[in-house]
Amino acid sequence: MAASGAPARASSAHQRFERYVVPEIPYLYDMARRLTGSATEAEDLVQDTLVRALGAIERFDGERPRPWLVTILRNTNINRVRRRRPEMADTDPDTLVALDDSADEVAAPHELTDAVADLVPSLPASFRAVLDLVDGRGLSYAEAAATLHIPVGTVMSRLHRARRRLRAGLAERGLSRPAGARP
Repeated sequence: MAASGAPARASSAHQRFERYVVPEIPYLYDMARRLTGSATEAEDLVQDTLVRALGAIERFDGERPRPWLVTILRNTNINRVRRRRPEMADTDPDTLVALDDSADEVAAPHELTDAVADLVPSLPASFRAVLDLVDGRGLSYAEAAATLHIPVGTVMSRLHRARRRLRAGLAERGLSRPAGARP
């Protein structure tokens, strides 16, 4: 009986993959291209993301596939960066996406990554913790609040202030527009 169940599960997984994941591939590639700054690296990142998504598709609830896939992509990218640059283990290069989607128009991704790596340690520990959980690990505000045993409003406030400080630090270095500046 188990033999007949396995093909049905595989077929169901492939159907779910086709329904939820395949339509998001162009968006994932665009995001990966912005994160890596390289078409080749972006293709590799998306491929790794798709492999992970296929492995987890049976656990996916079918709600909001794009955020689910973006979380996988971001976490995959963090792991890839950490493997290449172990000194970045406590820094989240993907914070840049949450900080300012237009930042890549101002500086090359590696410049931004290096600048954020320099700036993050200067943040208060409470800001770093929230930044890591929400931007780095992809937790929701509620999940981060439960993890840190603080109110959701405190998570939102700390995250806002952490991002604002990082944006200001990037602007001081000429790597991003000052807050409120128009392109």
